[in-house]
Amino acid sequence: MASFKPKDISTGRLHSYLLSAVAPRPIAFASTMDADGKPNLSPYSFFNVFSANPPIMIFSPARRVRNNTIKHTLENVEATKEVVINVVNYDIVQQMSLSSTEYAKGVNEFDKAGLTMLASDIVKPFRVAESPVQFECKVNEIVHLGTEGGAGNLVICEVVKLHISDEVLDDQDVIIQERLDLVARAGGSYYNRARKGFFEIPKPISTLGIGVDAMPPAIKNSMILTGNDLGMLGNVEALPKQVEIDEFITNVSERYPNIKNMSHREKHKIARNYLSYGDVESAWKLLLS
Repeated sequence: MASFKPKDISTGRLHSYLLSAVAPRPIAFASTMDADGKPNLSPYSFFNVFSANPPIMIFSPARRVRNNTIKHTLENVEATKEVVINVVNYDIVQQMSLSSTEYAKGVNEFDKAGLTMLASDIVKPFRVAESPVQFECKVNEIVHLGTEGGAGNLVICEVVKLHISDEVLDDQDVIIQERLDLVARAGGSYYNRARKGFFEIPKPISTLGIGVDAMPPAIKNSMILTGNDLGMLGNVEALPKQVEIDEFITNVSERYPNIKNMSHREKHKIARNYLSYGDVESAWKLLLS
C-alpha cells in the first residue's frame, strides 16, 4: 500500500488523491450576484447538507491550486451574503460543466451555458429554472481555511426557501430519487449518475468555450438538441472554418447523399448521434453545413 504524508507531496497531487478517493460528491450549482447586480453561476463539489434545524448547507469555493487565485463566487458571497444552491441532475450536467469555464468577471454563465434565470422569492441571486430543486440561502458565515492554493473557504448557508419540481415528487410530496436523477462529482474528468454509474466529461479549464449564447439561433433554439447537447457544443473554442465544413460534407456525402438539402431538423438529429459518441467536431461541421 502506498502511503504519503500531505507535506511530502505536491498540493496538486494531494488535491487529486482527495478528489478521487472522496467520491462521488454532490454538486452545489451556486448562483450568486456581485455587488453591482451581475449574476454568476458555478458548480462546487466540496458540498453537503449539515443540519435540518436550522437548515444548513456548506460549500467551499477553494483557492485555485495552480495560481492561488480566488473564485468570483467567493467574492460575491462575501459582498452580498446570499446564494442559491441548485442541484444538478443528468439533464443539465453538460451545461453545468460548461458553466465551470473560467470566464472573465462579469460574464453571465447562465447565458454561456444556455440556462434560464428564474427570479428568487427572498434572495437576489437567480435560480436555475432547469434544476429540479433550488435552495435560496442566506450566508451566515464564511470560514477561510488558509491563504495558499488549494485552501478551502467554507460558505455556511442557511436555507430560507426551497423549491422542488412537481415532476420529482409523488402524491405525498416525497422526492422520488429515480426521477431526480442526480449527478455527482468524482476525480479527474469523472462524474457519477446516481442510477447508472460513472461517465466522463472533458474538464473545461484550459479553454474558453464559445458558450450557447454565441451559437446561431437555429442551433441555440433547436427543438431537437437537448441542453446537454448544447453544453457539449458550447465547449469549443472556435467554430470550424468553411473549408473544414466543405471537406467534411464531401467525406460523408456517400453516407448521407441528400446532406446538402437536409432540413435543420434532419441535421440536428444526425448531429445528436455524433454527440452521443463525443464527436463534437463532426456535429458542428454538420450543423453549419
